[in-house]
Amino acid sequence: MRADCHMHTYFSGDSEAKPEDMVLAAIDKGLEAICFTDHEDIDYFCDDIEFVFNPETYFKELEALKEKYKEKLDIRIGVEFGLQPHLAKKAKAFTAANPYDFVIGSMHVVGGKDPYYPEFFEGISDEEAYRMALRETIADIRAVADFDVLGHLDYVVRYGKHREQEYSYGRFADEIDEILRYLIEHGKGLEVNTAGLKYGLPFAHPHPDVLKRYKKLGGEIITVGADAHKPEHVGYDFNIVDNILEACGFKYYAEFIKRAPVFRKIK
Repeated sequence: MRADCHMHTYFSGDSEAKPEDMVLAAIDKGLEAICFTDHEDIDYFCDDIEFVFNPETYFKELEALKEKYKEKLDIRIGVEFGLQPHLAKKAKAFTAANPYDFVIGSMHVVGGKDPYYPEFFEGISDEEAYRMALRETIADIRAVADFDVLGHLDYVVRYGKHREQEYSYGRFADEIDEILRYLIEHGKGLEVNTAGLKYGLPFAHPHPDVLKRYKKLGGEIITVGADAHKPEHVGYDFNIVDNILEACGFKYYAEFIKRAPVFRKIK
């Protein structure tokens, strides 16, 4: 993998990383391109964490890094927009206001809570929680059109009480198929997010069976990101991503430039 297309810095409420440190880590690991995708989670359920940033300051700082390191690394500027059904107009206005290269749409809020917090799972089984999250994802992508790729599908599994033990494509095929078909029909891509491996799951997001199903249904737009919040996690486990994608039937992955996919041969 030549490009890490998902990373966070101190512009995100859950990271303290300096953007330049992320750049230096990418160069040190031999990457050719990166895309910053800091969080814009409007109406995030928890008031204690600020998940929005100032686009003017964001672009000013990252454009300076693009110029400084242009001979060593292709730096792109994106955003990870937190999807919620009522945010359709805000998403459109936000993404249109600045020249983002890439917009990841991600589900972080389900029923008014983030599955990251244990209280989301209180009083319900993992299966109920996972189904709720997948159904919320369906509502999100049907309501909000202004994103390029769906981020970390099956994110919720990271935090379940029994994690992957109560999760499989087969168990949630109806919900997952509805998500995948909608993405394909509307020209949206799917992200391979290696943070699942970092969190100790036996797979990157989404599960390989989901990737195989996406491919079988006609999906072709696959991006790859480590979802790094620290420099040491840039390009996390990228050495195995080509094998994952090839095993699922893919010959190409995509990077986004000016909101358009550019396809790269895996090998």
